[in-house]
Amino acid sequence: MARNKVKLAYIENNAARKASYNKRKKGLLKKVNELSTLCGVEACAVIYSSATDSQPEAWPSTVAARRILSDFKALPAEEQSNRTLTQESLIKQMIAKAEERLKKMREENRRMELTQIMFQIFGGRPLNTVKREDLNDLRMLIDQNLNAIDIRLQMLNESYILQ
Repeated sequence: MARNKVKLAYIENNAARKASYNKRKKGLLKKVNELSTLCGVEACAVIYSSATDSQPEAWPSTVAARRILSDFKALPAEEQSNRTLTQESLIKQMIAKAEERLKKMREENRRMELTQIMFQIFGGRPLNTVKREDLNDLRMLIDQNLNAIDIRLQMLNESYILQ
């Protein structure tokens, strides 16, 4: 059964808020444990709510969490921030990846368009109905395809000779 999307807003009902806090805290600590176990990394979580807990809760333990944090603080500042992302840098990174995917998709779409035009020409489409820029790009595509065919033929000939 699918879950409903949770509306991210402050929970006004005190009992519901405490129940949600406890359930989500348990889930978060479970995820940190899984991350540590599955990936073999040192991880800790410190959770504190003055409304529900008198003491901060740490996983795996307060001593272990302090050791992990002190090890982290002992690293040079450059290594501490090496993989740390701000929201801005994360968004920039996501935009760059999306732009790269878009570029690749546009290139693939262009290649597919040119392939379609090539087969239309082979089927009798007059060349004067094709744009000049398409003709230039089509020439390059045909050259690439011919080179690929030549390479395959050479490989087949070599394997035939070896037999």
